Amino acid sequence: MEPFILTVVYFLIAIAIVLIGLAIFEAMTRKYKDWDEVLKGNHAVSLSIGGKIVGICIILAFSIYHSASIVDTIIWGAVGIVLQMLAYLLFELFTRKFSVEEQLLKGNISVGIISMCVSIGLGFVIGASIT
Repeated sequence: MEPFILTVVYFLIAIAIVLIGLAIFEAMTRKYKDWDEVLKGNHAVSLSIGGKIVGICIILAFSIYHSASIVDTIIWGAVGIVLQMLAYLLFELFTRKFSVEEQLLKGNISVGIISMCVSIGLGFVIGASIT
């Protein structure tokens, strides 16, 4: 019975960490509200949010696989959110010719795809570094 209980516990932890991560990302966004843009049909923002969700979940998957305890998973989840935020800020910094946030607001699908790929790709890198 214990494996089933642990599965439910890890599932609930993952949901909580993803929701916390999304709330933090929402607070970082100054020019628009993520979910308002999703409701307007802004695919670029949806791609970016989806990438963040998948990226955080990838980190959590590696964490669950490699962690000795539930507490380790929670800590790695928090570290993953911080590193994903850093990745987003660096992405914004290194794109000097345009603002990622403004382009997402305008619905630029290309920027949304790159944002998604940055989150997912770095999710794998961060996750793989968990040992």
